[in-house]
Amino acid sequence: MKILLAVDGSGYTGKMLDYVTRQPLFGQEHDYTLFNAQPPLPPHAASAVGASAARDYHQDEARKVLEPALARLREGGYRAATEWRTGSAGETIARFAADGGYDLVVMGTHGYGTLGRLIMGSVATEVLANCTVPVLLIR
Repeated sequence: MKILLAVDGSGYTGKMLDYVTRQPLFGQEHDYTLFNAQPPLPPHAASAVGASAARDYHQDEARKVLEPALARLREGGYRAATEWRTGSAGETIARFAADGGYDLVVMGTHGYGTLGRLIMGSVATEVLANCTVPVLLIR
Protein backbone atom coordinates (compact mmCIF):
# COMPACT_ATOMS: atom_id res chain seq x y z
CA MET A 1 0.00 0.00 0.00
CA LYS A 2 0.99 3.58 -0.61
CA ILE A 3 0.34 5.45 2.65
CA LEU A 4 0.47 9.20 3.30
CA LEU A 5 1.26 10.17 6.89
CA ALA A 6 0.17 13.78 7.45
CA VAL A 7 2.36 15.36 10.14
CA ASP A 8 2.33 18.74 11.88
CA GLY A 9 4.88 18.24 14.64
CA SER A 10 2.30 18.16 17.43
CA GLY A 11 1.90 15.52 20.12
CA TYR A 12 -0.99 14.17 18.04
CA THR A 13 1.46 13.46 15.24
CA GLY A 14 3.54 11.55 17.77
CA LYS A 15 0.55 9.45 18.81
CA MET A 16 -0.20 8.70 15.16
CA LEU A 17 3.40 7.62 14.49
CA ASP A 18 3.35 5.42 17.60
CA TYR A 19 0.16 3.78 16.35
CA VAL A 20 1.57 3.18 12.87
CA THR A 21 4.79 1.62 14.16
CA ARG A 22 2.98 -0.65 16.63
CA GLN A 23 0.14 -2.02 14.52
CA PRO A 24 0.66 -5.12 12.35
CA LEU A 25 -1.52 -3.54 9.63
CA PHE A 26 1.24 -1.00 9.02
CA GLY A 27 4.15 -3.22 8.11
CA GLN A 28 7.52 -2.05 6.91
CA GLU A 29 6.76 -3.35 3.41
CA HIS A 30 4.40 -0.44 2.64
CA ASP A 31 5.39 2.73 0.80
CA TYR A 32 5.22 5.62 3.30
CA THR A 33 5.41 9.36 2.70
CA LEU A 34 5.54 11.87 5.55
CA PHE A 35 3.73 15.00 4.40
CA ASN A 36 3.60 18.48 5.92
CA ALA A 37 1.35 21.32 4.75
CA GLN A 38 2.82 24.73 5.48
CA PRO A 39 0.41 27.65 5.95
CA PRO A 40 1.08 30.37 3.40
CA LEU A 41 2.59 33.65 4.50
CA PRO A 42 0.26 36.64 4.46
CA PRO A 43 0.42 38.24 0.98
CA HIS A 44 2.08 41.46 2.20
CA ALA A 45 4.79 39.49 4.04
CA ALA A 46 5.41 37.19 1.07
CA SER A 47 5.79 40.13 -1.31
CA ALA A 48 8.07 41.96 1.13
CA VAL A 49 10.52 39.08 1.50
CA GLY A 50 10.27 37.74 -2.06
CA ALA A 51 9.39 34.35 -3.46
CA SER A 52 12.81 32.78 -2.87
CA ALA A 53 12.99 33.82 0.79
CA ALA A 54 9.40 32.70 1.37
CA ARG A 55 10.15 29.28 -0.14
CA ASP A 56 13.30 28.95 1.98
CA TYR A 57 11.29 29.84 5.09
CA HIS A 58 8.60 27.25 4.33
CA GLN A 59 11.23 24.62 3.55
CA ASP A 60 12.99 25.26 6.86
CA GLU A 61 9.72 25.11 8.79
CA ALA A 62 8.70 21.88 7.03
CA ARG A 63 12.10 20.36 7.80
CA LYS A 64 11.57 21.10 11.51
CA VAL A 65 8.44 18.94 11.39
CA LEU A 66 9.52 16.25 8.94
CA GLU A 67 12.98 15.38 10.26
CA PRO A 68 11.89 14.35 13.79
CA ALA A 69 8.97 12.36 12.35
CA LEU A 70 11.30 10.61 9.91
CA ALA A 71 13.75 9.83 12.71
CA ARG A 72 10.91 8.33 14.75
CA LEU A 73 9.88 6.07 11.89
CA ARG A 74 13.47 5.01 11.25
CA GLU A 75 13.81 4.01 14.92
CA GLY A 76 11.05 1.48 14.23
CA GLY A 77 12.78 0.21 11.09
CA TYR A 78 10.48 2.05 8.68
CA ARG A 79 11.56 3.90 5.56
CA ALA A 80 9.67 6.92 4.28
CA ALA A 81 9.94 9.73 1.79
CA THR A 82 9.22 13.30 2.89
CA GLU A 83 7.23 15.95 1.05
CA TRP A 84 5.76 19.33 1.86
CA ARG A 85 3.58 21.90 0.15
CA THR A 86 2.30 25.35 1.00
CA GLY A 87 -1.44 25.89 1.36
CA SER A 88 -4.47 25.33 3.54
CA ALA A 89 -3.66 22.14 5.44
CA GLY A 90 -6.86 20.18 4.83
CA GLU A 91 -7.15 20.99 1.15
CA THR A 92 -3.42 20.56 0.54
CA ILE A 93 -3.30 17.13 2.22
CA ALA A 94 -6.37 15.93 0.30
CA ARG A 95 -5.06 17.20 -3.04
CA PHE A 96 -1.59 15.73 -2.50
CA ALA A 97 -3.08 12.34 -1.57
CA ALA A 98 -5.32 12.24 -4.64
CA ASP A 99 -2.67 13.51 -7.06
CA GLY A 100 -0.09 11.09 -5.66
CA GLY A 101 -2.30 8.01 -5.99
CA TYR A 102 -2.17 7.17 -2.29
CA ASP A 103 -4.25 4.28 -0.93
CA LEU A 104 -4.65 5.74 2.57
CA VAL A 105 -4.10 8.96 4.51
CA VAL A 106 -3.27 8.59 8.21
CA MET A 107 -3.24 11.57 10.52
CA GLY A 108 -3.52 12.45 14.18
CA THR A 109 -6.46 14.49 15.37
CA HIS A 110 -6.83 16.83 18.28
CA GLY A 111 -10.25 15.37 19.01
CA TYR A 112 -12.09 18.64 19.46
CA GLY A 113 -15.78 18.31 20.20
CA THR A 114 -18.48 19.90 18.08
CA LEU A 115 -18.11 23.32 19.71
CA GLY A 116 -14.32 23.25 19.37
CA ARG A 117 -14.56 22.42 15.67
CA LEU A 118 -17.08 25.21 15.20
CA ILE A 119 -14.82 27.79 16.83
CA MET A 120 -11.39 26.55 15.80
CA GLY A 121 -12.08 24.51 12.69
CA SER A 122 -10.47 21.17 12.13
CA VAL A 123 -7.86 20.07 9.64
CA ALA A 124 -9.17 16.51 9.98
CA THR A 125 -12.70 17.64 9.10
CA GLU A 126 -11.37 19.55 6.09
CA VAL A 127 -9.38 16.52 4.92
CA LEU A 128 -12.44 14.29 5.28
CA ALA A 129 -14.56 16.77 3.33
CA ASN A 130 -12.07 17.10 0.47
CA CYS A 131 -10.31 13.75 0.27
CA THR A 132 -11.19 11.06 -2.26
CA VAL A 133 -8.74 8.69 -0.55
CA PRO A 134 -9.67 6.75 2.64
CA VAL A 135 -8.58 8.58 5.79
CA LEU A 136 -7.66 7.00 9.13
CA LEU A 137 -7.76 9.42 12.08
CA ILE A 138 -5.74 8.52 15.18
CA ARG A 139 -6.81 10.15 18.39
